[in-house]
Amino acid sequence: MTFAISAEVIDPETLKARLAAARAGACVSFEGWVRDHNDGEPVTALEYETHAELAVKEGEKVLAEACARFDVALAACVHRVGLLKIGECAVWVGASAEHRGAAFDACRYIIDEIKQRLPIWKKEHYANGASAWVNCATPAAPAPARLSAANQTP
Repeated sequence: MTFAISAEVIDPETLKARLAAARAGACVSFEGWVRDHNDGEPVTALEYETHAELAVKEGEKVLAEACARFDVALAACVHRVGLLKIGECAVWVGASAEHRGAAFDACRYIIDEIKQRLPIWKKEHYANGASAWVNCATPAAPAPARLSAANQTP
């Protein structure tokens, strides 16, 4: 089991090879790619940021849960950070198991949990030059206004 954050291009074939296990009769993988649109807006790139230490710690928990829940031999996930172009792989998930059903179930569980639980933030860059953070599960509350000494009432 390995979870990693990477600024480097993801190589799915190398990652898949690491899931080989004598007891495994199936390997399932998922690749999340940068697409050219979202909600009707043309997208030119995505930018990912993370709190890497926390993301890796929680990512390892997700992989362990998947292995235990679905009787998976091996599981792995790599998530990119930085500026990604259209068509690049942003996240790769893989699981090997004795049977295909467990591998499919584990793969879906891992990507769904990663998207919900990890401190990874996505910024979309649009064709019109604008950009916006999207799919943030819990937006930050606005900071309280600070009063300067001149603005305080006695």
